[in-house]
Formats: sequence, C-alpha cells, structure tokens
Amino acid sequence: MNDYIDSYPPPTFDTTKPHSARAWDYWLGGKDNFAVDREFADRYAEIFPEIIEIARADRAFLGRAISYLAGEAGIRQFLDIGTGLPTVDNTHEVAQRIAPDSRIVYVDNDPLVLVHARALLSSSPEGATAYIDADMRSPQKILNIADQTLDFTQPIALSLLGIMGTIADLDEAHAIVKEFMNALPSGSYLAVNDGTDVLMGEARRQELLQLTRERPGYGYYHRRTPEQIARFFTGLELLEPGVVSTPLWRPAPGSTPTALDAFCGVARKP
Repeated sequence: MNDYIDSYPPPTFDTTKPHSARAWDYWLGGKDNFAVDREFADRYAEIFPEIIEIARADRAFLGRAISYLAGEAGIRQFLDIGTGLPTVDNTHEVAQRIAPDSRIVYVDNDPLVLVHARALLSSSPEGATAYIDADMRSPQKILNIADQTLDFTQPIALSLLGIMGTIADLDEAHAIVKEFMNALPSGSYLAVNDGTDVLMGEARRQELLQLTRERPGYGYYHRRTPEQIARFFTGLELLEPGVVSTPLWRPAPGSTPTALDAFCGVARKP
C-alpha cells in the first residue's frame, strides 16, 4: 500500500539559492541538484573535505541501523523524520528487503523532497509506505497522521538522521525527541545520527558558519557535542557500542573505519 500525495498543493522552491538537501544529494553522487548547489557544496568541501565521507557514512549507518531493527530486533514499523532526497537503499527498501510486511512513514517539510516523494512510496505488496509533508517541530500533527499507517500499540522505530542540527535550541531539540518517544509503545527504538565539531576545530567551524551566512537558503547546521547527542537517549536502553562516531557503529566485518565529525546511537524504549 502506498499513501500518495495528490492532495498536496504543487510545491515551489528557489533554484537560485543553494539548498541543503540538494547539496547533500551532490555529495552522495546524485543528480537532483543545480549549479548553485554544486558551487556551494564544492566551497563547503574545500573548507571541510570530510563532509563527503560524512554524507556517505551517514547513509551507510542508515543501512546498518535499519537492517538491525528489521532483522535482529524484529521491528516492522518505521517513522523516518527528515527523510531527505530519495537515493539508493532508502528506509523502506532496506526494511522490506528483510521483512516485506514492514510499514514506513516518511516525514519531511522540504518542497524538493515532496517533488520526489513518489520514489519513496514504492512499497512491497505486503507492506506500506506513506509520506507526510510536515515540520518535526509539530510532533502531534505528525503522530496523528502517521496513525493512519502505523499501529501505535506495536513497537515503532523512530529515525532522526542528520536532522536534529536544524533545531538551533538544544533544549527544544531534546523536547521534540522526548515528545515523539513518549508517544511510542514499549519495545520501540530511537536511532539518531547528528553532526559534531569535535574534530574540525573552532577555526573551520567559524569558516563554515561564515559560508552559510554568505549563502542564505542553505541554513546553518548546529553541530552538537557527543554528550549532547547522548542526551537524546535519556531514559532509553542504549545499544552497544553506545554513542560513537558514525563509521564506528557496528561496522561491517573486515572494515577499518575511522572517526568522523558525526556521532550516532540506537536505543530501545523499555
């Protein structure tokens, strides 16, 4: 079952200003970007070359985390907030490859993601996918609509990957996550991946801040410390290896990952 978006008004977006989703798509080798995005992304990567590795590591973490949740943890319902542009191995593709009856709800408020949302709705016959055009600052709205696809009496995995840094106020960010998790039943999971600045240093952080000020439309990503990211999991049972740099979370056997300025974790609600 697919929940299409025909009732939404035609989205509009500005192709004269760089956009974070399109820059991220470019770093991942995608084609859903424009010259202004590529120019900005190249300048960003000149200051912070690791961003390309981080983009790929974040995507790989999605695959490992969802594979664990759909496989070993037995989760069959997923709420993916901050979806981003569709690429290979989206949440529903990973989950339904393991468990075809998985049900996935995607949430994003990016007009460009809305344009491409049909690519996120190619569900297996046994499962279901839906897309909600909403801001994560409205948890109750999202929960009310997601209730049409997900069964809130059964465990749900909430994924917030590379999205919490868009909330400037840390207390507000933690409150949003808490409100979502309070609505989910026991046995649910939380997966968070977020940017840090523990390795880049203050000088590069200031350069990136200045670049985003020069390019309105991209938006500044508020990087957290690993300790601040760990607070998202307060009251939950954090899985091993805890909150670690993203490439170090359960890496593929035989791989030799190195730490990057992105940290993540997965935890279970008791």
